[in-house]
Amino acid sequence: MIIQPAALEALQSLFLGFAFAGLLASAFELFTSQRADFKLLQTGGLAAVASVPVVVFSAPFLILRNTVRGRRIEGRPFPFVLIASTAAAIWSMASGRLVLDLLHLLGA
Repeated sequence: MIIQPAALEALQSLFLGFAFAGLLASAFELFTSQRADFKLLQTGGLAAVASVPVVVFSAPFLILRNTVRGRRIEGRPFPFVLIASTAAAIWSMASGRLVLDLLHLLGA
C-alpha cells in the first residue's frame, strides 16, 4: 500500500498536534498545579490573556478529555462524541501543521 505524500503529511500533522496538545496540557498542570481547561479564559485580566496560547494549542487534548469524561459520567450520546472527536482532530491537524512549519522555519 502506497501512501501519498500529502496524506502522510496530514497524518504527521494530526499526530504531532495531538502529541503537542497533550504535552502542553500536562506541562501546564505540572508547573501550575491546576488543571488545564477552557475555564482559564474566564478568569479575566492578564492571566486570561497569558493562558490563550496554552488553551489554543492544548484544545484537542482538552476537547477529547472532556468528551470521554462526559460520555463515561453523563452518558452523552455517541453522535456527540463523534462530532467532538472530529472537531478535535481538525483542530489538532491545524495546530500540528503550525508546529511543523515552525520546526521547519527554525531548521530543526
